[in-house]
Amino acid sequence: MLCRIIQRFASGNQERGDRDNMVQDIIRNETFLAEKSEIATKEDLSAATDLLDTLKAYRHRCVGLAANMIGIRKRIIAIRMEDTYLVMLNPEILKKSARTYKTAEGCLSLDGERETLRHDWIEVKFRDMEFKKQRQKFSGLTAQIIQHEIDHCDGILI
Repeated sequence: MLCRIIQRFASGNQERGDRDNMVQDIIRNETFLAEKSEIATKEDLSAATDLLDTLKAYRHRCVGLAANMIGIRKRIIAIRMEDTYLVMLNPEILKKSARTYKTAEGCLSLDGERETLRHDWIEVKFRDMEFKKQRQKFSGLTAQIIQHEIDHCDGILI
């Protein structure tokens, strides 16, 4: 469960990073979060950097963020996989496993946990921080995090 996994990483202290970083506040307005995000362009790379800076600042409480969670209605997500970070612009799930599982997830933008269904693995196309096309398959917790953040881009609150 995403929330429980996040709690495992929690240290109780929120680090805000260097002054050069553009750490943003987390949006909790459900009306704003329920709106679909727009396609990201090269001009949105600075927003992607802000999203990554914010995820790094919240790394002890969070494993993924979508741009709308920091007030930017663009299809950009950032995820943490152990000590590695990945930013995806315009992520789109191309393929997914037939097998699903039920889980409960938490979110920095919402209170409590909510039940949802997730696919075991997904294949995603996206653009990287150099705006180059990428295609990659993900499984396990990483796939779950990506599905959660893409839901945010689609205005789906979990």
